[in-house]
Amino acid sequence: MSQLFSQLTVNIVQFINVCQEKRILQGGVKKIILTGSGGPFLNRNLKEFIHITPEEAVMHPVWKMGKKISVDSATMMNKGLEVIEAKWLFKIDSEKIDILVHPEGIVHSLVEFEDASLLAQMSVPDMKIPIAYGLGFPERIKSNSQRLSLEKIEQLNFCKPDLKKFPSIGMSRASLDSGGTSPSLLNAANEEAVRAFLNKKIYFTQITEIISFVMDTIPIKAVKELENIFQADTLARKSALTRIHQLRS
Repeated sequence: MSQLFSQLTVNIVQFINVCQEKRILQGGVKKIILTGSGGPFLNRNLKEFIHITPEEAVMHPVWKMGKKISVDSATMMNKGLEVIEAKWLFKIDSEKIDILVHPEGIVHSLVEFEDASLLAQMSVPDMKIPIAYGLGFPERIKSNSQRLSLEKIEQLNFCKPDLKKFPSIGMSRASLDSGGTSPSLLNAANEEAVRAFLNKKIYFTQITEIISFVMDTIPIKAVKELENIFQADTLARKSALTRIHQLRS
């Protein structure tokens, strides 16, 4: 999100109007585009997904990350959660948030404007860069990270994500549209399912099955106070653990 925020604040006078409602995105922004590498299984046949092991799932082809977020990248749940984050952080309709698969991990996000121009945030895939931006904002911290050499880049590839391979994206969008406690249910169920997968209690393909079970089982409620979020989180985890136990029986 820090990369995207940096794009949206490159020329604050030109295209951002912070109004009384604190809506960051104003003045000519048509849509924002989140990119993801597609993880280690981008080109693997969907029929083979059931055989994916935790050891394979945490071996990200581009980024060096922890186990949980690496699995989220393998399912592309990380992009689904980023859609939810972007909507609330930048006060933009979910219909204006797109996801593209970008295997090279060089272009981290884009903003498209009404004049048909695109602004891209590019760097080598190094988490220290966006973290430093977040820590130093509005200043930029001098970095020892590797510099991006455009002349050495042979090609940059982009494609739409396969929603059959990566149903987490559709589930995330559905939870966002449902509103209320739905995104909290999604997040909690995903955390429990990923933990179970890493502990070899379920198959890779059962991660989204568990999330779907929770979303279909727990009623969505309006969020009137923070406690509503905590309650939804607790209920979702209990439901997910119940389903995990059923799948193991």
